[in-house]
Amino acid sequence: MLQTIIMKNSYQDSVVLMLLTSKLNQLAEVNRVSIMMGTPSNIDIFRASGFDTEELDEATANDMVVMLDVVSDEDTKKILNMIEEELSQTSSSEGAVEEKINSWDKALKKAPNANVALISIPGEYAALEIEQAIDNGLHAFVFSDNVPIEEEARLKQKAHEKGLLVMGPDCGTGVIHGLPLAFTNNNRKGRIGVIGASGTGIQEVTTLIHRYGQGVTNAIGTGGRDLSTEVGATTMIDTIVALNEDPDTEVIVVISKPPAKEIEERVLNVLRKVTKPVVTLFLGSKPTYHEKGLYHAYTLEETAQLATKLMNEEPVIYTPAPAKEVVANQKNSGIKGYYSGGTLAYEAAFVLSDALGLAKEKSPEGFTLKSGEHEVIDLGDDMYTKGKPHPMIDPEIRIEKIKSVVDQEETAVVIFDVVLGYGAHEDMASALKPAIEETIQKTQEASREVTFISVVVGTDEDKQNMSNQIKILEEIGVTVCENNVQALQTALAVVGKKVNFETKEVKEKEVSPLEELPQTSEKIQRLIGEKPSIINVGLQSFTESIIDNGGEVTHFEWRPSAGGNVKLQKILYFLNQFEF
Repeated sequence: MLQTIIMKNSYQDSVVLMLLTSKLNQLAEVNRVSIMMGTPSNIDIFRASGFDTEELDEATANDMVVMLDVVSDEDTKKILNMIEEELSQTSSSEGAVEEKINSWDKALKKAPNANVALISIPGEYAALEIEQAIDNGLHAFVFSDNVPIEEEARLKQKAHEKGLLVMGPDCGTGVIHGLPLAFTNNNRKGRIGVIGASGTGIQEVTTLIHRYGQGVTNAIGTGGRDLSTEVGATTMIDTIVALNEDPDTEVIVVISKPPAKEIEERVLNVLRKVTKPVVTLFLGSKPTYHEKGLYHAYTLEETAQLATKLMNEEPVIYTPAPAKEVVANQKNSGIKGYYSGGTLAYEAAFVLSDALGLAKEKSPEGFTLKSGEHEVIDLGDDMYTKGKPHPMIDPEIRIEKIKSVVDQEETAVVIFDVVLGYGAHEDMASALKPAIEETIQKTQEASREVTFISVVVGTDEDKQNMSNQIKILEEIGVTVCENNVQALQTALAVVGKKVNFETKEVKEKEVSPLEELPQTSEKIQRLIGEKPSIINVGLQSFTESIIDNGGEVTHFEWRPSAGGNVKLQKILYFLNQFEF
């Protein structure tokens, strides 16, 4: 019995609703349930997933929509009562609020010294809030995704002209002067500055730097499209210049998925003018040499290692962590990677392709790599997360993939990541444990051996207790590795293969056509040089990391205005800005 229940003017955090949906779907009396706000994009998701009713036309962006398929009316009452209780508990756990901040005017009055807006609202509404942040003199850290690329390019250029940064859209990780934002870890503060167009890439590199004994000043996320032709690396170049001038930064690290070729060259020409040592990683390329003062890494592990060695004034030579001892699988040779971190999945795809000599062909939709018996999947891709929590938060999709190995006779190895830190699951190792134990037992009963290998991304200061997460996994037979590259080397050893790492020669730095670097703005200097004051626009949970680390944060209880009509919102904002 499919029902549509619309709860008028009942706005809730999207993450809260996703987790509640996942919890309710585990109940025996529920055939299917999905709970989201009635935004246009969410209505499309409802309909695409088979929840299509006439009542959906009545929902607005401020209404909570419950699509429920249960057996009886009694079950409906039970589920609705559970929803009410869960949301009441969430609301009360947030504590009393002295004053509800529900407008920019109130937020700025409450936090007159704020200089960063952390924006995590539905993507269709994000561009206008980014614009309002810029117009109010704030840098924008944009967790929201699905912002049109032409809007991203326009807003970043506008921010640049005002001496501000737009970090994102789709910026999942950041550390600003030691203050962790969004999905990030508790890292030691140090003197390495990181700029990254990849979220889990930043997390892997910064946590390895922490474990190697060094720390970071800033880790500025740019969003994955910053190095596209349309955007032109606006945020990355402004940040490179700023870190070069920052007295607290001694080494600069630049990380990106494959950029547009002309943009890569533009960034490199800026870096060749930088006076501080730099380590670059353009994922997917395999550099064969370094330049003096400009070191080109192949992997995330190499990036962290070279940056640390530069700080320690040691020879800048990459020494990969060796593969862990494993028993080679004589029967099967398929390697499967089920990742929650997109950058880790991407690194796995190109390292495995290189080591296994796989043909360079485009993988089918939904796969980072799919070649014969080998596959790597980024389970955080939009294809898997529309209307669902990210796999760093919710183990459901990973459990499903792990159990599917029972029917994959060709599989010899399963690699997966456990990402710790703010925003991540409180105990992912325990959540995955039953599925791994069940799969190991069933494959052994079928006279098959499947090796499980994990990489835990985190530090000893993360709230999930990294050593305990490792212990839980090792006790059930999972081989836990220090980093993603060691995990891949270990997986390859199981099937009798290995990664070849070549020593790079150091050449003279190539000549940059730039006469000199531009000067950074006073506002960007302040951003990276002191702990920021944040206006949090969107997810309440994003205030936790700021408060825990002694930062100033004002929570803006954002709701869609003008009934959620984006065009009307923009017209009203323009009229308010227009001076008659």
